[in-house]
Amino acid sequence: MSLKIYSYPGNYRVWKSQIAANYNQLDLELVPVDMRAGQHKTPEFLAKNPVGKVPVLETPQGCIFESGAIARYIARLRGDANLLGDNNFQQAQVDQWIDYCTNEIEPARAILYYPIAGFLAYNEKAATEARKEISAAFELLNKHLQSRTFLVGNHVTLADIQVVTSIAVVYTQLFGPKFASQYVNVLRYFNTCVNQPEFSKVIGKVEFAKEDAKPPKADKKADAGKPAGGDKKESGAASSAAPKKEAAPAKEAAAAPPKGENDDLLDELEAPKPKKVNPLDLLPESPMSLDSVKKLAFSQRPVLPTFFEQHFGGKAGEPTTFDPAGYVWYICEYNYNSDNKEYWKIGNTLGGFVQRSDACRKYAMGSMQVSGPEDEEGSGPWVINGAWLFRGQELPAEMKDENPDSEYYTWNKVDASTDAGRAKLKEYFLGAEVNGAKVLDRRYFK
Repeated sequence: MSLKIYSYPGNYRVWKSQIAANYNQLDLELVPVDMRAGQHKTPEFLAKNPVGKVPVLETPQGCIFESGAIARYIARLRGDANLLGDNNFQQAQVDQWIDYCTNEIEPARAILYYPIAGFLAYNEKAATEARKEISAAFELLNKHLQSRTFLVGNHVTLADIQVVTSIAVVYTQLFGPKFASQYVNVLRYFNTCVNQPEFSKVIGKVEFAKEDAKPPKADKKADAGKPAGGDKKESGAASSAAPKKEAAPAKEAAAAPPKGENDDLLDELEAPKPKKVNPLDLLPESPMSLDSVKKLAFSQRPVLPTFFEQHFGGKAGEPTTFDPAGYVWYICEYNYNSDNKEYWKIGNTLGGFVQRSDACRKYAMGSMQVSGPEDEEGSGPWVINGAWLFRGQELPAEMKDENPDSEYYTWNKVDASTDAGRAKLKEYFLGAEVNGAKVLDRRYFK
């Protein structure tokens, strides 16, 4: 797979994707973007990202923007590296630490680093609060890492990649040895990660700051021609490890920048991001409750044999009776069944698909199964397919965009108003055989 990521050099938000690509043994080409020359505003660049920002990932299927989405996409491209966790619970833990870093560490990091780098006017009050937040974050990490090598599980995950790339500048350009010595577990963890070859190929040799960075002069203003995050590298090389000494700031009242000078950036960093509204939540209310349907289907083991009769045969308005105006049924067929000649791999395929559908949980339920020869040591091929119930009338974006495996399947709507359609769904959802072949393994998404 040919992948290109567009950014200015030294962007720590790109490091996490580059490191993830190293772990997954993927070729990821960095294409430099000259922000000062306005390359991010050209028609060619805006065609890749209409927001006009970096980074942007170019894939054979199209472009992806937002650094978190890019890193997750790359992490998913090789399942056996388990960069997103070994199981469903660990995946949630990885998301937990990524969100914590994004919301608690990175805003404070920016308020402290940007004035020193010359991209933001210094604000003593904001810097004081940011130092408290960084210290609190390191204290939490220090306790968590007291008996752990990595944040989640026993190997590097995307959570470690994001946290380490975010805090690197804290060690190399913000705080000296005294700060580092307060959080010995974090320091051990940081050194463990940055000395992994997958990290060092991207970050380079880390040289720690010899003293705390001095606040810049009160009247030092951001260079409007440079992007936030800058085009200077944050790797901590010797030339940048120890910031230049500058005169101590004047009294706080005089040090405060002109009113409004930092308002836009500080508001962006500190204000909670508005919650996106899912189009499926704006649909007219349905008399059918997906939660009730799931309870009906999965209240017993195995799945109730009478589920489809109750689902399609109930009275109108009952919470478990199928609502064709509010929901749709699909069946999916794997496009590469001829390749399924090693049975032991198929369980990972089924389980991986179900796990990667997690973004759909509020709007879907489904089944995935493999059928074919009962001799698991044979040559196959075995067939993978499934049946899914979705909110709305189309395959939701959460399945198409958030589950990268979905593109390897052909999805077809099923007319659940016909006897033939209902029979097909029942066969695919809980039948002992599918298309005349015995079902050997089935996984449910609920």
